[in-house]
Amino acid sequence: QLQLVESGGGSVQAGGSLRLSCSASGETNTMQWMGWARQAPGKEREVVASMYIHGVNTDYADSVKGRFTISLDNLKSTIYLQMNDLRPEDTAMYYCAVRLHRGERWFGRDDPRSYGNWGQGTQVTVSS
Repeated sequence: QLQLVESGGGSVQAGGSLRLSCSASGETNTMQWMGWARQAPGKEREVVASMYIHGVNTDYADSVKGRFTISLDNLKSTIYLQMNDLRPEDTAMYYCAVRLHRGERWFGRDDPRSYGNWGQGTQVTVSS
């Protein structure tokens, strides 16, 4: 079992920055992939950043590339998403996601179905 708890969301003006944190507990030694996904009202959940934990191999959705950075503090078992130059279209509920080594069917790193463990979400609102 793995538990994920996000924090760090809030309201910010366009051009501002936020850092989201996701604290992992439980079977942290079996984490294989981690990601941050977001879901705006009426839209599907999309993975915006992902990272292979053992190779520091990161990838980003085109909409956030160059503005968002995903990282992992292994000692603290905490996953971060640094978000800079935020835009109103970044407004959404943001979720931390982890795939364990014995995880579900693989649909690719940018598909939410590949991740079997999710946090409760943290709201990010960007005003113009």
